Amino acid sequence: MYVENFTKMFRDLILALLFGFLGVTKISVASNLQTGIQTKVDLLKSLIYDNTKATVTLDSSAFKELIKLFSESSSFPRSVSFSVSVKSTILALGAGQTVKYDAVLTNDGNGYDDRTGVFTCPVAGTYMFVVDSLSWPGIWLKLKVNKLTVGKLHVSSGHKVDLIQISRTVIVKLKPGDHVKVENAANGGKIYHEMYSGFTGALLY
Repeated sequence: MYVENFTKMFRDLILALLFGFLGVTKISVASNLQTGIQTKVDLLKSLIYDNTKATVTLDSSAFKELIKLFSESSSFPRSVSFSVSVKSTILALGAGQTVKYDAVLTNDGNGYDDRTGVFTCPVAGTYMFVVDSLSWPGIWLKLKVNKLTVGKLHVSSGHKVDLIQISRTVIVKLKPGDHVKVENAANGGKIYHEMYSGFTGALLY
């Protein structure tokens, strides 16, 4: 009875792994679909199940590789977040120019590109973005998802101060491949450096 229960549990485990693999693979990149399935099926074949003796023999290296493939086939990063800031120099921006944050504190999921200043969404979900800027009066900033403006920041030129800290928080739904950036809206915008101005984003759920 014990052996029968064990073999049934093992068979159920293998089936669960197989269907789990196939299900996860369906949401991976299309060009890798067939290769991924075949690799996993070949590995499953290396697990030898002897019904006549009611025993199970495992190729340990193949089993470890199978488990590794199961974790890796969940192609979604476990977490997506980034936190970047302007560090090296004051930014003097033209109209329509993307703000490039050069100091990367964190970039889990590798969505933010410091060469372009653009975050590319790797995983669909609901995200929170925070833009903060130590700027001179007259600044106009936009937080954009693709071509859509989802948030704005502004300091009127009528403010009689040298610098002022402004901030904006937005929660939006994204799909893979969506681009998020901070864009200067008008000529003459200036952003202070030394990590007083930043851009942060995180996948919430």
